Amino acid sequence: MDIQAVGAALIRPGQILTDRGAMSAAAQWTQAVAEADGVFRIRLTPGVDPCEIALRLREEGFRASPNHVLAGQPLWFGGPASRPFPSEPVEAPSGEGTPATVGVLDTGIADHPWWSGSDWYGRLGPETVDRPNDDGNGGGRLAQQAGHGTFIAGLIQRRAPGSVLRVARVLGADGLGDEAGLLRALNRLRDNPPQVLNLSLGCHTFDDKPSSLVADALATLPGTVTVACAGNTASDRPFWPAALPGVVGVGGLDAAEERRAPFSAFGPWVDAWARSEWLTSAFLEWGEFGGYAHWSGTSFAAALVSGAFAAAPSARAAADLPGAREIADLRVVVPAGL
Repeated sequence: MDIQAVGAALIRPGQILTDRGAMSAAAQWTQAVAEADGVFRIRLTPGVDPCEIALRLREEGFRASPNHVLAGQPLWFGGPASRPFPSEPVEAPSGEGTPATVGVLDTGIADHPWWSGSDWYGRLGPETVDRPNDDGNGGGRLAQQAGHGTFIAGLIQRRAPGSVLRVARVLGADGLGDEAGLLRALNRLRDNPPQVLNLSLGCHTFDDKPSSLVADALATLPGTVTVACAGNTASDRPFWPAALPGVVGVGGLDAAEERRAPFSAFGPWVDAWARSEWLTSAFLEWGEFGGYAHWSGTSFAAALVSGAFAAAPSARAAADLPGAREIADLRVVVPAGL
C-alpha cells in the first residue's frame, strides 16, 4: 500500500478525489481517472502535490480531497493491551428487541457461532470475509487488525441481540483503507440506508478540516445515526469522520467507566464516551484464538454506542439512550450494558 506522510496525516501519493463537476478544472494535472460508485479518483501527473491541487480546486468552489488513508482504531501500539488476547468462550447474545439494521464498514466479518445461522449473515457475500491476513494463500501470520470487524460485530450483537448487520469490507487485515473506499461504500448505502452506521476507523486530514466529500456522502443518509470512534491519539486534534457535525464521535473510557482511557482522543468534538478497555467479543478462529478475544480501543467504544442505538432505535442523540449519564468534563457516558 503506497502511503505518503503529509504533516501528521497520511495520504495516497499522487491521488485526489473529486466529484464529476471538478473533472475539467483538474484536467491540466490529470494523468488518469478511475470512477466507481460515484467516486472520481484522479491520478496526478508526476511531481504534482495532491494537497496543493485539492486546495486550489476548493478555492474555485469544487469539492476535492487528497485520498486520505484511514485506519481502524483498536489499541495496537504499546502498553499491556496492545493486541487482542485469547478469551474463553462467551455465551451467545440473547434477548428480545427491535431488529434494527446496523451498517458495519470495517475489515469484514468471519463466520461465528453467534450468527452463522442468521438470515442476515447468510445474505453476505465472500467479499465481506474478515481475513486473517492479506497474503491470499491461507497461511502466514495473523495481521495486526485481523478480526477487528468481527470483534465489532460481536459487541453490537451483545449490546443489541437480534440486530441485523450489513457489512462492507473497507479496511484490509492490516487495518488500513482509504477515503475512496469509504466513499464508495457510503454511496452504496444510499438506496437502503441502515438505521445505525458504525465507523470504527478514521484519520487526521492534511489541513485539519473535514473532507466535504465524506460529509456530503453521510448527509445522503439522513435517517441514519452515524457513530464513529474518536481515535487512539491521546490528543484533542480532530479525528475524522468522528469530528463531523451530525456524527456521534465516541471516546474511550477505562474499564470502570469512570475516567478517560489514557489512549483516547478527547475534545469538544467528542460527543459520547463508552468503555474501551479489556472488552470481550467474537473473534477469528486462528492459532491460539478459539473464536473469542479481549481487546481495547476507541473502535470498540464506538461499537458499544452503535449497539445502544440499535437497541433503542427511536433515540437520535447519545443523551437519549437508556442509562446515559454525565461525567464532569466528558459529556455523555453510555453504559457498556454487557
